[in-house]
Amino acid sequence: MKKVFKLFMFGLLSLITLVLIFLSKILNSLGLHPEYEKSEYDYRGKKALIITTSHDTLGDKKTKTGVYASEMTVPYYEFLEANMVVDIASIEGGQIPIEPNSIKYPVATSADRRFLKDEVFLHKVQSSLCINDVDFLDYDIIYMAGGWGAAYDLGTSDVLGEKLTQANEDGIVLGSACHGALGFLKAKGIDGEPLVKDKRMTGVTNKQIKELGITVTPMHPETELKKLGADYQSETAFVDVFANLVVVDGNIVTGQNQNAGGEVAQKLMKLLR
Repeated sequence: MKKVFKLFMFGLLSLITLVLIFLSKILNSLGLHPEYEKSEYDYRGKKALIITTSHDTLGDKKTKTGVYASEMTVPYYEFLEANMVVDIASIEGGQIPIEPNSIKYPVATSADRRFLKDEVFLHKVQSSLCINDVDFLDYDIIYMAGGWGAAYDLGTSDVLGEKLTQANEDGIVLGSACHGALGFLKAKGIDGEPLVKDKRMTGVTNKQIKELGITVTPMHPETELKKLGADYQSETAFVDVFANLVVVDGNIVTGQNQNAGGEVAQKLMKLLR
């Protein structure tokens, strides 16, 4: 009887695994985490800084959130595989909260699964640098990951705005994905105007936010970028979680949502070249 039960459980687990893999492939075919053009780079001696939120709950103070995993993990490995030194920072430093659903099947990426087994990367996320203590001018690429948590702290950080202003003046390559674009809001251009003014940029659409039913967040990238005069651009799909767009304007590369992290990283490295 025990043998039969073990065989049954093994078969059931195998079936569940196959269903999850099949579901993941279906979502991918619809546009979630699509394939993107990749080039090989060797930037040995160059440095990239990934910045994330420190905010860990939605407005109800109960629902856990944070950075959307793939918006951090996919660019991290893109930079790492180009032999760059990659540092991880957050608004407050220390443990970075991760959006729970983003790190699970069927939406987790291969980079997410690699991250969960990567002791070096895990340590960087558990003990992230605080942006107050980081000299942005030490880096060649600065990239901001999104996620619902970013709607609470990236766009309100004076320190982030000031340091991005300096980095832009120094010609450093800057990028973001999804809600990460909110990090640009307090930055200024060389002319003293908002850095995003008249820039072609993207971030998660209001349509996607409504479709996912998380409108409680205080800042929405499409709305905030338009307020400051950005030339906001986006693509749409039957559901925008399956849409994708990456926009390049000067030294700034922005990605529309969670599908764009890898392509943003690639285009940042292309600009660096």
